[in-house]
Amino acid sequence: MHDAIFFDTLRQGLWIAVMIAAPLLSVALIAGVAIGLFQALTSVQEMTLTFVPKVGAMLIVFWVSMSFMSSTLVDFFRSTLVPMIAGF
Repeated sequence: MHDAIFFDTLRQGLWIAVMIAAPLLSVALIAGVAIGLFQALTSVQEMTLTFVPKVGAMLIVFWVSMSFMSSTLVDFFRSTLVPMIAGF
């Protein structure tokens, strides 16, 4: 395997990981900022207030975007990794 093929495959894999993680991380960021702003405005410093809504929002987004995540990974494996393993 040439170095260029290896690095190109690695770059594609890292980009796929970013695309898959982006919905969950963006929802966690938005929920965290919103909850932090709410806590700062109301002076409510409850620990479960930061954790439970953020996890709930992430679970909902994970459930909604699971088909996108699965199809993206399957496409990457079928188009890139399986032919490399098989030697095509």
